[in-house]
Amino acid sequence: MRSGLILKLSSPDQPGIVAKIASYVATYNGNLIEFSQFSDQIGKKFFARLEIDTTELNVDVEVFKTNFTPLAHSLDAKWHFRILPYKMRTAVLVTKTDHCLNEIIWRSELSELPIEITSVIGNRNNCRAIAERSDLPFHLIEMDGGKRESGFEKIRELLIAQDVELIVLARFMQILPADFCDEFSGKIINIHHSFLPAFIGANPYRQAYDRGVKLIGATCHYVTNDLDAGPIIEQEVERVHHFHSPADLSRLGRQCERIALAKGIRYHVHDRTLIDGNRAIVFPD
Repeated sequence: MRSGLILKLSSPDQPGIVAKIASYVATYNGNLIEFSQFSDQIGKKFFARLEIDTTELNVDVEVFKTNFTPLAHSLDAKWHFRILPYKMRTAVLVTKTDHCLNEIIWRSELSELPIEITSVIGNRNNCRAIAERSDLPFHLIEMDGGKRESGFEKIRELLIAQDVELIVLARFMQILPADFCDEFSGKIINIHHSFLPAFIGANPYRQAYDRGVKLIGATCHYVTNDLDAGPIIEQEVERVHHFHSPADLSRLGRQCERIALAKGIRYHVHDRTLIDGNRAIVFPD
């Protein structure tokens, strides 16, 4: 990955934003590798994601970042710089199911995802062998019965101690407490089958089979206090045919979950998402 900066920005929409930002970059001899922008005509908001090659920058990178502040304030903007290259410190939370964990490990080992997996945290031991096979620390946190509150406190302590920037719920079958969601707002990504809220319960694929559904899918989203209702990052679908059994639906569902989660993580760690209320603006690569 080249040396440079990523800039994410959102502001009230107004004439001349693109020109002002581009002019600022040019003033310091930066080279715009990418300038993705979206003007929301309904919400009257502006969103942008820039990648800037800083090889020929005529000031120090930190000075470039600091000097952007007056322009950002004049635009009434929210903004964030990230220095390239980087790896995002990521914790993966699991329960019993392992396909999403395997996908994350595989893609990170291929360098498709610029993440550093700090640990795998599970409330069951099912995924321990997978984590340890990849030399990843595995932490078993008991959460049954009256241990749920203390369990989440232990998870919180681990995340803070490991300086985690991203938390991935890779089929982690626990409802996160409200204060946990608030503390790590915008940093928790979840994956679930797309039948919610239609087919709730332990066997949604059997329910879907019985109803003769024609599409199956998965939704990757940011976690909020509203269960499974946070801003959507990515969705994946597969067509279902009459000859597919409940086991086939489950297989297709796992495939959708793996792909949607991998894409969602990729968009997040490459700073291609901006949260706008209950939706996510996504600049795909």
